[in-house]
Amino acid sequence: MLKQCTPRRRLQFHHRPPNDYRKGRAVKFSLLVEAQIASATAAAERQIFHDCVAQALLADELGYHAVWAVEHHGLLEYSHCSAPEVLLGFIAARTRRIRLGHGVTLTPHRYNHPIRVAERIATLDILSHGRVNWGSGKSASRIEQDAFEIDRNELDEQWREAFEMIPRMWRSDLFEHSGKFFNIPPTPIIPKPVQVPHPPIFIACSRMETAVQAGRLGAGSLNFTVGGDDQLLGKVAAYRAAISSSAVPRHRMTEQFCCTPTAIVLGDDERACEHGFRGARYFQQGLATYFFSPNRVPGPPDIARDALSAAALAKAKASRNAAGSSLNAIIGDPSAARESVSRFRDAGVDELIMVMQMGTVPQEIVMESLRVFAEKVMPHF
Repeated sequence: MLKQCTPRRRLQFHHRPPNDYRKGRAVKFSLLVEAQIASATAAAERQIFHDCVAQALLADELGYHAVWAVEHHGLLEYSHCSAPEVLLGFIAARTRRIRLGHGVTLTPHRYNHPIRVAERIATLDILSHGRVNWGSGKSASRIEQDAFEIDRNELDEQWREAFEMIPRMWRSDLFEHSGKFFNIPPTPIIPKPVQVPHPPIFIACSRMETAVQAGRLGAGSLNFTVGGDDQLLGKVAAYRAAISSSAVPRHRMTEQFCCTPTAIVLGDDERACEHGFRGARYFQQGLATYFFSPNRVPGPPDIARDALSAAALAKAKASRNAAGSSLNAIIGDPSAARESVSRFRDAGVDELIMVMQMGTVPQEIVMESLRVFAEKVMPHF
């Protein structure tokens, strides 16, 4: 059973409150970094972290809303970002405005103890002057589950108990808890975050059911982009209905529906498509290898890394924004990008967390794409 937490006095800070995230606002544009490389050499691994920092610094300069960093373990080449709290802390020290998103912290207790999560997020929130967004997830990857000895039969329960504890820690002077996986005697969890009552909270969502669950828990929804306009529209509507009936007090909600499309936008459409669709294929095949396959793959994923054939590239280009086409990428010149963003906006998406950092895409292309998108697409929305 849950024990009563000592109420925490409300602190007065100047920051952007969680309920700044509401339907009807202009679309926000953010960046997701996976620290993804197409060749797992020591030099490439070292360089990708410096590249991600450079991308975040440019995004801050150009007015992007947030930079989000994943937490993954053992997903060779797909993601080398296993310590996002360190990466985001480094970025925080070198930026001024951009928000810092954990997309996500793996929250079942064998990955991260909830007390340590609460402490790390609060510390980053203090040092960044209230710029943190906290996302929670559990990972469907067998590599990670097996490495941390996660009991898959208890995964959802482990996640749910830890997820509900962490905001209570931030709101309580003295925290205690008695549950299935944790028994914590009265303990001050310190420090406390700057944002009151806590940083905006998000949940990773891959299915309609998890988007609904996020809404019921009063959290923002971080979504993989799959399917077409109607499917996305239905998922957004289900999320909105769930959050509107949530029992979570309004001032503690984060009403924000986010999508993570792959994206490369350049002045030259052909060049953008060559890099963008190649990168998107690498990203999506890696995702499928580690998350949607019953097999455990401890080595480099066996996926395509070469350029698309002329026929495949022509097919990918022709399918963009066609009637009934999938809505999972923003690739091409600014005109094509604006059309894709319009589809996301019309479906009710609040924030696009774009995946430009893909394993086969050179750093100079990512940096150029960030600049072209900011100058030629963002002002329209």
